[in-house]
Amino acid sequence: MRALSPPIKVKFIALAVATLCAVSVPAAITNAILFVTQVPMPNERNSLTSSNVAVSVVSPTGNHLADTPHAGRGGDLWIRYSSGAISNLTRLAGYGLSGNQDGSGIAVRDPFIHWGGKKAIFSMVVGSPTTATDTTKYFWQLYEITNFVTQGSVPVIIKVPGQPANYNNVMPCYGTDERIIFACDRPRDGSPHLYPQLDEYNSIPSNTGLWSLNPANADLFQLDHSPSGDFHPLIDSFGRLIFTRWDHLVQDSTATNDRLGNSTNGTFNYFDESTTNHSLVAPPAETFPEPRSFDGPQLVLTKVQGNTMNSFFPWMQNEDGTGLEFINHIGRHELLAGFRGSSFTNDSNLRQTFAITNRIVPGTNFINNFYTLREDPLVPGSYFGVDAPDFGTHTAGQIIKLYGPPGTNAEAMTLTSVTSPSGKGPNAAGLYRNPLPMANGTLVASYTRTATVLDTNAGTAAFPKSAYANFRLVALTNNNGIWSASTNLTSGFAGTVTYWDGAARVTHTNGFWELQPVEVISHTVPARQLSSVAPTEAAVFTAEGVDIPVMQDWLRSNNLALLVSRNVTMRDRADREQPFNLRIPIPGGAQTVGTNTGKIYDIAYIQFLQADQLRGLTQGTTNPVPGRRVLAMPMHDFAATNFNIPVTNNLIGATLLGKDGSQATFVPARRAMTHQTVQTNGLEAVRERYWITYQPGEIRTCAVCHGLNTQNQAGGPLPTNSPAALQDLLRFWKSQTGYTKILSAGATNKTFTANISGPTTRPTVFEATTDFQTWTSVATNASSSNGLFLLSDPSTTNFPYRFYRSKVP
Repeated sequence: MRALSPPIKVKFIALAVATLCAVSVPAAITNAILFVTQVPMPNERNSLTSSNVAVSVVSPTGNHLADTPHAGRGGDLWIRYSSGAISNLTRLAGYGLSGNQDGSGIAVRDPFIHWGGKKAIFSMVVGSPTTATDTTKYFWQLYEITNFVTQGSVPVIIKVPGQPANYNNVMPCYGTDERIIFACDRPRDGSPHLYPQLDEYNSIPSNTGLWSLNPANADLFQLDHSPSGDFHPLIDSFGRLIFTRWDHLVQDSTATNDRLGNSTNGTFNYFDESTTNHSLVAPPAETFPEPRSFDGPQLVLTKVQGNTMNSFFPWMQNEDGTGLEFINHIGRHELLAGFRGSSFTNDSNLRQTFAITNRIVPGTNFINNFYTLREDPLVPGSYFGVDAPDFGTHTAGQIIKLYGPPGTNAEAMTLTSVTSPSGKGPNAAGLYRNPLPMANGTLVASYTRTATVLDTNAGTAAFPKSAYANFRLVALTNNNGIWSASTNLTSGFAGTVTYWDGAARVTHTNGFWELQPVEVISHTVPARQLSSVAPTEAAVFTAEGVDIPVMQDWLRSNNLALLVSRNVTMRDRADREQPFNLRIPIPGGAQTVGTNTGKIYDIAYIQFLQADQLRGLTQGTTNPVPGRRVLAMPMHDFAATNFNIPVTNNLIGATLLGKDGSQATFVPARRAMTHQTVQTNGLEAVRERYWITYQPGEIRTCAVCHGLNTQNQAGGPLPTNSPAALQDLLRFWKSQTGYTKILSAGATNKTFTANISGPTTRPTVFEATTDFQTWTSVATNASSSNGLFLLSDPSTTNFPYRFYRSKVP
């Protein structure tokens, strides 16, 4: 790597007008770049005790908090024009202070350019404590800026209307329809007593996932309920909503450490999500998923290997929130170098540890995490990101690239090192964050050249100092396929700022970090992507005489989704850590056996679990601290359980599997859900490793449980059977709701007849009228084995005209 020349020491004095400074311009930078400055926030610390964890605005998680301990004041929104001139946009628009930040100090983050390239959206917190005892609450809010593209113009900044006012709204992007998609820490259902949501790992505040806002009418809904947070969404060139999500569906490490005597977090459970009633002496009860890897007593008792999942991966969904999954269904088996299998230890056929050497598709590249992704404007479907530790480097590490346009099978998605692989952790060559691939092939990033250790505060609480050199915006050069920092894009930003952090007076004298560059350029608006019912399942609706739009309207009115699988005995061929010799234990039942021999698991049910915010903690005191974490509880949402076919084994939230291995289940929408298949003996078999959110009205097919890329464990293809469980559920639903519909009608031998869809266990009445006032029953069908039958009116010829309807009393 070529050594960087010393930065030009230019002190930018930010006054009521912007300071302009011409600098040496790399020829490759042909478009303007928006970016932000941020006072250094060096503290980032992991801990078994939640109160000792330290995160900030530049951390991978917990980065949405707006108080001064987490977001120091003094940064601004800047633009670097193609001429090399730099303008402070927030100061030109009347926001921000130099030096003393008391009262009106600001912090700025997350700029994002509109499709037309003429406006941008960003997050800003306005205000700072005025005294050591000032307890004013501050929140990140969304702002739009216009009139900034032309050098010398005076920008206009307005607050986005309709957004949640007393919550933190961060990381916004524009949708294809002018809606704004962003991360927010608003509780899933708006209940104040659930605020803040605490993450599943360290029990620190997290955002609750992605939200969609129409500023014109304040219409707001949640796209993804993420128990540990979603980050940096964008609409790619194919119309997919792409983002990073923190996945940590494991048993509560905080409670486990308390139980084992490793910590004093004071964990307990609330009695119900809707109440604040609790008992501090009631230990948290948890059965899903497996115990943690350090929970020795439970691992011996349950004969499983500990579950240690903890990763930031790329996800996708449609703009309406449907179709949530890993991008192209890629996952741990394609992206990671290794992980513990978290499978049964008493089955010698199961792989106990996955390693890069036993991948289905050979490859040497891997990631630990995938942060701050951006699509390459020159190669649609190629996504730049950063692989970095989850603590200690402020989301800075190695720049990597993942190739995955729509239709690319996960086994064919390539992972490329852009910068040196040594950058996956602290190293002498430096660390990168916020990669920006530009339209002319230039690669820009934020870079720190001194990063040999995890960052700590090398100064004091009053005068903090990062162990890293300041993050600087740089243009990178390609040296034989590996890119490295080459040219600074600014002369650096020096200055002194002061603000209150509780009772402490904090002074920064070490300059500003330069972060989050975005190119000022227009983009073609992609076609909006929408989900549809798969043809195989749509055919079942037709055969059962149920209108899909009617079903979707009913689902929306009950805040439900319908989830269908065709054969859950099938697994992806790469996933050998959980049971993969599976069968339905009835004569002629579906069976899929992997290439090995040995134990076969008889699965009879699929059980769904919902993320209830029940976990609380006292942090060693006698009173609960604000906020809750989720706990996986058997599905008990009334609207769902009231219309699912009951099971007879008292397994809450469960559905009986069809003979063909299929399942069809109503599940609550806009709440994180997970599931597991259950054996005839009541023990779990295969467990989902991720939380999934479904949307009201969504009818989704997951052909096999846990996905399939190219082949199942027996070398077979994706199942195409017509799911028997969906047929059974639709018939039960018609009986529960009294649904009926005239499918077709006509006259035969002067007798009016109609093909009717109705319940299988309730009477369906065929009625006629001539005035829409008086209806007369002309025929009744008491029951039907399949809910389809023929009714007729033998008195048709007695009337010049007649109108008909079917109804269920």
